[in-house]
Amino acid sequence: MVTPNEDKPDGTETGKVASGKVESGKAESGKAESGKAQSDAAKLDEAWPNKVKPDRVIGGDGIAAYRLDDLAQYLDATLLGDGDYPIAGLATLQSAQSRQLSFLANPVYRKYLSQSRAGAVILRADVADEFPGNRLLLDNPYLGYARVSALFDCAPAVATGIHPSAQVAAGASVDASACIGAQAVVEDNVEIGANVQIGAGCYIGEDSVIGAGTRLYAGVSIYHGVSLGNGCIIHSGAVIGSDGFGIVPAGPEMPGWVKIHQLGGVEVGADVEIGANTTIDRGALDNTVISRGVKLDNQVHIAHNVRIGENTAVAGCVGIAGSTTIGANCTIAGAAGIIGHLYIADNVHITAMTLVTKSIREPGSYSSGTPLAATREWRRNAVRFGQLEKIATRLKRLEQQ
Repeated sequence: MVTPNEDKPDGTETGKVASGKVESGKAESGKAESGKAQSDAAKLDEAWPNKVKPDRVIGGDGIAAYRLDDLAQYLDATLLGDGDYPIAGLATLQSAQSRQLSFLANPVYRKYLSQSRAGAVILRADVADEFPGNRLLLDNPYLGYARVSALFDCAPAVATGIHPSAQVAAGASVDASACIGAQAVVEDNVEIGANVQIGAGCYIGEDSVIGAGTRLYAGVSIYHGVSLGNGCIIHSGAVIGSDGFGIVPAGPEMPGWVKIHQLGGVEVGADVEIGANTTIDRGALDNTVISRGVKLDNQVHIAHNVRIGENTAVAGCVGIAGSTTIGANCTIAGAAGIIGHLYIADNVHITAMTLVTKSIREPGSYSSGTPLAATREWRRNAVRFGQLEKIATRLKRLEQQ
């Protein structure tokens, strides 16, 4: 749980920084995360009965596929059908062909189940009779789909080593198993852990730490004094550690603004995924903190000194203003906005396009705004919004009569 610090004016916790370099970030946060032996993803695998991924077999037609019985064991699913049936890919119910596996998780797609050409379907037992073919029964088909998707990941393998065109400073420490792509720049005093993948054109600033098994896709920018934990995924165009939006009016006699230099850093925990073109600002004094297991969608903005608790998921185009603390296991839907210096409790769920203007101290689902309506109806309602005060006053008078 992330808790607010009431005695600090910006709601952040105390921590020392000097000259933009995080004193504890590299030695404690970044490096300690990189040294942890096991990621959250690995722990999840251990929690499932069979964590050993099945082997593909080559059929008589030369196509590599998984036996359906092996998939059932991997997922701990109940198989109804032919255990030797070959599965070579994944697809939707509408588009799946005979060698492909599909799933039914959302009841909206139930209408496609009976006519699907899929070789097998992952689904719940209560709808199993609606599909005539091979079935894998699970209480949570969507989770089963998520796990099995890893078996069909077609991302190209990355070779270890440093590309000849990459620029790696002499003072950087790069594990021998890491990959540094073409035109990447790694500055002085950077630490890159085992099996890290740095895509083409990435930039990693001084005194930053990249934890073991982390992958940066092409064109990611990591400023100085940033620490990334083990097993993170950072997608193209993301910027981590840019300056927070800190400015002060120069005064009535000197129009303009005076910049507040951002002296903190950014700490990103293990197993965090950060979407394309998402930006995370460095702290003004203390660090901006993204805790273990957080998932950020594309085009999310995290302002300076924000703290996000473990396993919180944030959908696309969300903006979180400075010094706001968000708890663990929250979900924030697309295009929501959260103003600065607020506290959001654990297990809070904020619906799409909600504007959060005050702290939320109790778990639950929260919404703001008006629901969709036909334009003519919406316009009539919009007029009535402005009449609410007058209507309330008249009603009060009537009640007093």
